[in-house]
Amino acid sequence: MAEVGLGAPAAGCEIRHEVTDMFPPEVLFAFGVTLFAGLSTGIGSLLALVTRRTNARFLSGALGFSAGVMLYVSMIEIFPKARHALEGAVGEPRASWYTTLGFFAGMAVIAVIDLLVPSFENPHEMRDIAEMDDQPAVAPPGDDQAQRLLRMGWFSALAIAVHNFPEGLATFTAALKDPHLGIGIAVAIAIHNIPEGIAVSVPLYFATGSRRKAFGLSFLSGLAEPVGALVGYLVLAPFLDDRVFGLVFAGVAGIMVYISLDELLPTAEKYGEHHLAMFGVVGGMVVMALSLLLFA
Repeated sequence: MAEVGLGAPAAGCEIRHEVTDMFPPEVLFAFGVTLFAGLSTGIGSLLALVTRRTNARFLSGALGFSAGVMLYVSMIEIFPKARHALEGAVGEPRASWYTTLGFFAGMAVIAVIDLLVPSFENPHEMRDIAEMDDQPAVAPPGDDQAQRLLRMGWFSALAIAVHNFPEGLATFTAALKDPHLGIGIAVAIAIHNIPEGIAVSVPLYFATGSRRKAFGLSFLSGLAEPVGALVGYLVLAPFLDDRVFGLVFAGVAGIMVYISLDELLPTAEKYGEHHLAMFGVVGGMVVMALSLLLFA
């Protein structure tokens, strides 16, 4: 009996050590940052639940700011770091070729996702809370219209989950390599997830007639970002050398540039004014540049 009593704590310590080895503090930090970015989708969902109008000018500036952060950090920081990592693994000039291919591969991933998701279910298509005022009452349960809208709502939630999966991997990878860089990217992703939450909540409201269901489903869809981070880490962790990291980081840069040009900037202009969106872009670049200089 004494041996059993002494053995239990040892076994428990061994399990804790295995967990700590698999998820060291830097991994937990990167996962926490990604979780914050993903759950910010709920902020947009909450707006759809409690308010009737979108603050268009604020969202325009915020989206421009997010685009500025992503564009600057992708081209000035992430792309060179990816090439530097690959130089140590494959040398020049192959590192430049691999980095460039990884960059455009990241763009291709998001582009294919957008092409596969129908436009109405696509969270990258702008929605406004005020659209709910123009919709007819939801049909009774069992009605064909109710079934169609409900199906559309679930597709919308699935669409944002699919979009958030690679974004979660991007945020996690950046935070794992450079915590200060990861925080900046997480804030940018979080800002862009706010109108994305609105974009999903609106069609979900049409589908269910319930603001609370629209909030709950779109909020949960934001969890795809930390899930993407966790799955990506578990798959890549055994192979995470300079070569793999360089390719993944190059893909992260491509993902963020594509999101900025395809989603953030067009939506910023739709929500507000051209110059307001551009002021946000420049402001985001300035803040990101100062952050990199001060915390280098």
